[in-house]
Amino acid sequence: MTPLDPDLLLRAYSVGVFPMANARDAPDIFWVEPRKRGILPLDGFHLSRSLAKTIRSDRYRVTADQAFEQVVALCAQSTTDRPDTWINPVIEQAYAELHRRGYAHSVEAWQDDRLVGGLYGVRLGGAFFGESMFSRARDASKVALAHLVARLKAGGFRLLDCQFLTEHLASLGTIEVGRNAYVALLDSALGLGSSAAGDGNPADFFALERTAGGPDAATVSGPMSGCRIVQLLGQTS
Repeated sequence: MTPLDPDLLLRAYSVGVFPMANARDAPDIFWVEPRKRGILPLDGFHLSRSLAKTIRSDRYRVTADQAFEQVVALCAQSTTDRPDTWINPVIEQAYAELHRRGYAHSVEAWQDDRLVGGLYGVRLGGAFFGESMFSRARDASKVALAHLVARLKAGGFRLLDCQFLTEHLASLGTIEVGRNAYVALLDSALGLGSSAAGDGNPADFFALERTAGGPDAATVSGPMSGCRIVQLLGQTS
């Protein structure tokens, strides 16, 4: 398998393109640029009463960047509902390198010490590109996504790219836009930084910790109060 150059991967995201594989054991990847793009407006997350109750209860302990490679591996696992995935070892290795460079992040939902839900994606400028999510307990992936949206709102992000519209994502507020509209949103989000790679960008993935009195230079985060997350999701810009 030919490794995927992380710098090429970042450039692809900056123009609205991302990689996929035909199957878990596929040796290569291909590039995708959907005609219709799923995006989740950060002020448009659909927070149902039941989900808000689950988040407030702190049933799941939610963290960021504490188990990135585990999250990717669990996203790549076959399940009854999803017998095969598009995440092959080439993709796993490339995103692990982006994580080491600070461009890829994960959100994890824990039940005791067991990782039961989560998601991962790539950050460029004021855009976050959601790649995949998984759930091994009821509403665990929804809770992780809610925490991500709150985190992006707190950090001044402008775009949450979900790639494709699914019934599950639509129920949480994801909408579909055409390519021209998506490119305009992407350009605006990347314009927050001094370059397409996000250097000097004021959007801050760890602003949530800083506003809660966390460390000045967080690289990993501990649990955030569910009540705080629900409060952030209820705020509009």
